[in-house]
Amino acid sequence: MKVYLNSPKENWIVDRFVKEWKKYNKQNSTNFIKTSDIVWIISPWTYEKLSKKVLKTKKVLSTIHHIDENKFNIEEFKKLDKYVDYYHVISLRTETELKKLTNKKIFYAPFWIDPKKWFEIENKTSLRRKYNLDENKYLIGSFQRDTESKGKLEPKLEKGPDQFLDIIIKLNQEKEDLHVVLAGKKREFLVNKFMEYNISFTYYEMVSQKKLNELYNILNLYIVSSRVEGGPQAILECALTKTPIISTDVGIADEILSSDAIFNMNNFLEATPNIEYAYKKVQKFLIPNGFDIFYKILNEVYEN
Repeated sequence: MKVYLNSPKENWIVDRFVKEWKKYNKQNSTNFIKTSDIVWIISPWTYEKLSKKVLKTKKVLSTIHHIDENKFNIEEFKKLDKYVDYYHVISLRTETELKKLTNKKIFYAPFWIDPKKWFEIENKTSLRRKYNLDENKYLIGSFQRDTESKGKLEPKLEKGPDQFLDIIIKLNQEKEDLHVVLAGKKREFLVNKFMEYNISFTYYEMVSQKKLNELYNILNLYIVSSRVEGGPQAILECALTKTPIISTDVGIADEILSSDAIFNMNNFLEATPNIEYAYKKVQKFLIPNGFDIFYKILNEVYEN
C-alpha cells in the first residue's frame, strides 16, 4: 500500500505532518500521485493543484481540519467531495459538523506528535537567560497566528486574539510582573494592541522547531483562546513539554486537558492547569504509536 500526501508547501504545521509521515513510514509512502494506491488530501485547500483525472482512479481520503461556519465555503467543499471517498477529522467537534455535510464515512484521529522534538527541559533559568528574559517575570505564551492575511491587520477571530487580549489586560492588572511571549507569523494584531495598551511582550517571529520547544519550556502559562480549532497542536505540544496550559473548549482540548484547565470568557481567572493529567493523556499520540490509528484508517480505505 502506497500513500501520497499533498503537502501544502506553506511552511505550516501540515508540512511538518507530511515530512514526519514520510520519515517514519517510508515503506508506505510515495512522492508520486500516479504510483499511489491512496491519495491522502491532508491539505484540502490545495486539492485544486492535484490532477482530477488521477484522483478519479484512486481511493481518496481527505482531512478536514476544522469547520468555521463564518468562513466555510460550501461550494468549494462540494467540488472536493466529488473526488473524496472517506474523510478524516482531528476532533470530535469537527466530525459532528462534517456529518451535516456528507454521508461518507468519517474517521476520527488526532495527529501524532514526536517526543524527540517536544520534551521538557528542566533548567528553566538558563533558558530564560538564553532568551534575555527576566527570570522573575510571569511569562504567558501564545504561538498561534492571530491576524488575517488580507485587510488592515484584522484579527483572525476563530483564533480568538481579541479574547486573548482581554485576558491579558485583566491579568496585567493583577500581575505586575506579567510578560507575554509571542511566536509565529501573522501576529500583527496582538503586537499592535500590546503596544497600544503598554503591555510588556517579546515577539519571536518565525523560529525553528528547536527554539519553539525551548520557548514552551520557559513559560509559566500557555493560553489557547480560540473560538474554532481542529487541534490545535499546541495543546499536544504543551502537554508533552509539561507546559502549564489553559484553553477554551475547542478542538481536542477536552480530550487532553483536565476540565479545570478549560475555560470560557466568564471564568478564565478560575482555570487551573493540570500538567500531569495532560502529560498522561498525550502519551497515546506519541510517535511511533501515534501512527497506529492511521494505519488502521488507511488499511480500511485500501481494502474497501
